[in-house]
Amino acid sequence: MTESRRRRSTEERHEALVTMLRSGVDGVETLAERVGVSASTVRRDLTRLQREGRIARTYGGALVREVFHERPFGESERLQAGAKAAIAAAAAERVPAEASVFVDAGTTCLALARVLAGRGPLTVATRGLEAALHLARAPGIRVIMVGGQVQPLSHGVAGALAEVALGRLAFDVAFLGADTLHPDRGLGEPTVEETYVKELVAGRSAQVFVLADATKLAPANPPAWTRLSGPWSVLTDEAVDAATVAAFARRGISVVRVG
Repeated sequence: MTESRRRRSTEERHEALVTMLRSGVDGVETLAERVGVSASTVRRDLTRLQREGRIARTYGGALVREVFHERPFGESERLQAGAKAAIAAAAAERVPAEASVFVDAGTTCLALARVLAGRGPLTVATRGLEAALHLARAPGIRVIMVGGQVQPLSHGVAGALAEVALGRLAFDVAFLGADTLHPDRGLGEPTVEETYVKELVAGRSAQVFVLADATKLAPANPPAWTRLSGPWSVLTDEAVDAATVAAFARRGISVVRVG
């Protein structure tokens, strides 16, 4: 069998496996019988599909990752509130005195903005509408609202105007949100414009932290991904398991679990 035919055969088998998993067939032995290969081959296939972000492994089988759906801001704010508060408190301790700070859009970053409101003097640039409004009322906080088109669900801004503004700014520390994180793919978002803004910010920041509760490190498939340039770390909560921490560490990404 030629290399191209072998590759095509593997791809067709992978598609068949995903289709069967979606229909509810998840046992390795059953999957192997139906696609006509050994159980060890199926296990290797499932490991590859998991690495590509298409499935999640379970004990003795696998399941297809859920289709990604972005939540409205109000709904997201009600979820994992305790974890987000703990992450925000830990993030605030990493802000130098009188620093220039970037705070992303999103509910965990809004939780951070609420803590920073009492930590002035600071200069805070943000693309989050709620964060800007909250910080604008705080004494000692100079607020810079990054321009751009408002995203209807996240209430964050992105686009060409954001690029223009960020090209004229630099930050001591940046705190980014994420809809999902993956050790190989990086940071996932609903739109390419949002991932590009995060890339720009990371490139203009001395330190970069991604704020993400444990659910953001679970299986998901948003449309857009970015691997942030330079070193960056993840601040998350204690629900993240050791295997996930190790997977990020192998990519040189520090994951800090806070309680």
